[in-house]
Amino acid sequence: MKRKILIHSIAFSPDGVSTAYLYNDIALKFKQSGYDVVVLTTTPHYNIVPEDVAKQPLHKKWGGLYYESRFNEIKVLHVPQKKFKSAFLRIIGFLYWHFLSLIIGLFQKNVSLIISPSPPLTIGLINLLIGKLKGAKVIYNVQEIYPDFLINQGSLRFKPAIKILKAMERFVYNKSDAVTTIDPIFYQTIASRFKDKSKLRIVPNFVDTDLFKPISDGDSSLNPKWFPAKQNTLKVMYAGNIGHAQDWEPLLKVAKAVVDLEIEFWVIGEGVMKDSLSKKIEENSLKNIHLIPYQPREQMPALIAYADIHFIFMSPEMEGQGFPSKVYTIMACAKPLLVISGKRTPIHNFLSQHNCAFLADDDANNIKCARIIEFLKNALSNRNFIITLADNGYNVIEKNYSKNAVTKQYVDLLDEILSGK
Repeated sequence: MKRKILIHSIAFSPDGVSTAYLYNDIALKFKQSGYDVVVLTTTPHYNIVPEDVAKQPLHKKWGGLYYESRFNEIKVLHVPQKKFKSAFLRIIGFLYWHFLSLIIGLFQKNVSLIISPSPPLTIGLINLLIGKLKGAKVIYNVQEIYPDFLINQGSLRFKPAIKILKAMERFVYNKSDAVTTIDPIFYQTIASRFKDKSKLRIVPNFVDTDLFKPISDGDSSLNPKWFPAKQNTLKVMYAGNIGHAQDWEPLLKVAKAVVDLEIEFWVIGEGVMKDSLSKKIEENSLKNIHLIPYQPREQMPALIAYADIHFIFMSPEMEGQGFPSKVYTIMACAKPLLVISGKRTPIHNFLSQHNCAFLADDDANNIKCARIIEFLKNALSNRNFIITLADNGYNVIEKNYSKNAVTKQYVDLLDEILSGK
């Protein structure tokens, strides 16, 4: 009989976010490797892509108490969840998801192993409880470090709550059968929180090189109103969540300084900071910044090809707690990166090894902006050096971070844990 793997994630297909795409591919690799896979997740609520929902329809179970769908013949169980504006309703929805996930998880038969990504940290507790009662092994995948993320963001200051969450973090780490994290900096950050460091492994994220690969230039599927042909313009792009993890002030300052040059910026996506960014663009009359709605994942290779440079400006509060998966996709499409991030952060640690990005890692904001302005002016007049950066990044991805290479590491870890080695 095939061994059953339960993937428990806050996001999975047909939701259109990076964690969902990541675990879609991991689930498929588990299935291809001979495991029986079932997924426990939420209903789509991050980036709802109607075309993807139509391809993977959700069917009510128990009158809508939960839903069921099929992803490439893998059973997916969805607990209803929405993006509530009210903080109270978000908390209620969060608690409902945890409670119902626990019940549904306990009803799954013959589960051998449970794997889940953070956030949230509390998903690790639910998995440990299900694993204890079902006799299943548990793997916890640290994509973002909690509660550090909340503390550094400034949204968590209540000391008793911090103390409880830190205790919870250590409990999840030490009671899980294995913990994976995506970067050596993350490893160094959390290693001291383990009694047995041999439980902690580094398994990087990856990119689907079948989808994300170099193409000559954008394609006709891009809306010409938003993405016009501009051969002589240096096109600089950010595509992703427009939230607190990014620092938007340098973008505004740099754009203002180069407004009379043939340098333009595209910001594509949705998020809590979009309205604020839009107002500041309008207040400063920055005609060289184009704010564009979220675009389907299938168009991302064309979007990446459209731009000459892709920027990621990490906020000082968040830069040490996350590693944007878009780094891999941009490199896989042979495009250079322009990054703001301090030293000793995951993204800086990774990119500084491969000479595929311009890194603005100065402490002072005015120095960072001045260096970026100089970089963009040089790129406008001489494209050759950014082509070299792009080629370096592409070669790194092909060798070390393809989907097949990294998902196999997850399969090997499962085999090891379940064999008791």
